[in-house]
Amino acid sequence: MTDSTTETSPAPVVLEAWFDLQCPDCFQALDDVHALREKYGDRLDVQLRHFPLAKNKHAYAAAQAAEEAADQGQGWTYAEALLARTADLADRGEPVLLEVAAGLGLDAEEFDTALIDGRHLLTVDADQAEGQAIKVTGTPTYVIGGERLDGGKSQEGLRSRIEEIADRLLAG
Repeated sequence: MTDSTTETSPAPVVLEAWFDLQCPDCFQALDDVHALREKYGDRLDVQLRHFPLAKNKHAYAAAQAAEEAADQGQGWTYAEALLARTADLADRGEPVLLEVAAGLGLDAEEFDTALIDGRHLLTVDADQAEGQAIKVTGTPTYVIGGERLDGGKSQEGLRSRIEEIADRLLAG
């Protein structure tokens, strides 16, 4: 006779990272994201949410490009590579989006088509509307366990605050 009860691991804690992919502060925030992933592994699900700021001319297109990268299986990889080039993106614009895609071995032609046909507009618009509804005002902003942590002004202490909430949620 076999035991039909199986232990399932608890669902991971979700950390929403509201980023603008042309924001230098979001690039700096990747250090925290990496440290959190290192500490929690798959017990923490870090989800990229788009909040392109009006002051960053290419952030809206960058968010659409990141969605195309996600469709091609490399959403976070693309976002991180793009964040490493925020100054380049600010100076040169959309060609940088295609260069980053090609550099990662993604289908850059499909990226170009996606930016033209707007297939990811609704996703980016929905993220932005949700962000406004929960009072995201700057980037990076995090949401974990129903708490919004604003890193737009200062990222000081954010990682430890996220860890406190994650530890509490994981402890049940």
